[in-house]
Amino acid sequence: MQPLEDYLVIDFSQFLSGPSASLRLADMGARVIKIERLGVGDICRTLYTSNLIMNGESSVFHAINRNKESFEVDLKNEDDCEIVRELLKKADVMIHNFRPGVMERLGFDYKSVTNINPNIIYGEISGYGTESEWKNKPGQDLLLQSVTGLTSLTGNADSGPVAMGLSIVDMLAGAHLAQGLLACLYRKAIKNEGGFVQISMMESAYDFQFETITTFMNDGGTLPERSKNNNANAYLGAPYGIYQTENGYLALAMGSIPQLAVLLDCEALENYIEINEAFDKRDEIKAILANHLLSDTTENWLSKLEPADIWCADVLNWNALMAHDGFKVLNMIQEVEMVDGYKYQTTRCPIRIDGELLFSSKGSPKLGQDNEKIIQEFITQNTTANA
Repeated sequence: MQPLEDYLVIDFSQFLSGPSASLRLADMGARVIKIERLGVGDICRTLYTSNLIMNGESSVFHAINRNKESFEVDLKNEDDCEIVRELLKKADVMIHNFRPGVMERLGFDYKSVTNINPNIIYGEISGYGTESEWKNKPGQDLLLQSVTGLTSLTGNADSGPVAMGLSIVDMLAGAHLAQGLLACLYRKAIKNEGGFVQISMMESAYDFQFETITTFMNDGGTLPERSKNNNANAYLGAPYGIYQTENGYLALAMGSIPQLAVLLDCEALENYIEINEAFDKRDEIKAILANHLLSDTTENWLSKLEPADIWCADVLNWNALMAHDGFKVLNMIQEVEMVDGYKYQTTRCPIRIDGELLFSSKGSPKLGQDNEKIIQEFITQNTTANA
């Protein structure tokens, strides 16, 4: 039995942040019913992040909404709203990620929902919180990366702001929401109390930077300075970075410069013997390393560095990674199937419980595919019981 089996989650959210939280709950056994707009559904169904269309819809929708049911409704229609209220009466958790004020207008804000189900756990994600003067701005990942300082940490000193190549703030907010919901589910099991979990993407982005922000605040307000070459962390000295080799790339984390000089047979590094030089002269050191590492292959450098316990790694693309035994042994890929028989490969839940991997074979739902079943189960039976 999975930990969240028999728990019911009603998920109004769309795009990435909210659906990533409900996906995590679904993978741990919860039943997730996705509330989708009539005729349109989750906008992510048609929000293409690549030129890959899978079974008529966006690849990202399939990735983030597997293992869920779809209930297609018109929330401007009172009959449909009444059906949703019946679902919420039986729900353990409700999730949404609309801008502040939207759920109030629809009649599904926290107060309204707790009036019909006092013990529900209500979770919401916003872009900037409910109090900020920015609260009505779009909570979009790139915008949040930009406004919270994240783009000042990646790339070399002369690169300008650089965004991460993932919707990282969406994923962080979803993870934080899942954590809050799980904490409230524990309290509910102990005390039979509901809860109100609020997450903003802005706060999630700030929390993500807790190390660097703490350094900044206690360093006289000095802004981080990225190295000119091979930057990987603005607050770390040489050799920290990724370097090109004769046939690929090599990642080097923290390490002693004198030790590297010996292991790499690099005479130019022998001049840097003081510990503080690793930061104070990091641009010089990195330039030397970058030039020297071009002279041999990644494999040969690793053969010298790894036995000496230097923190280093090959830099792999997905083809190379998935062909590697270190990846294969994790069994991270699963095949899921949609109701129409369409199959696709995706990642599994990364959590292991009691030594067991959490797999699910259920693919993403077609828009409204579960309407009849849900109405039969939650509405028709309830009407019969009350007759």
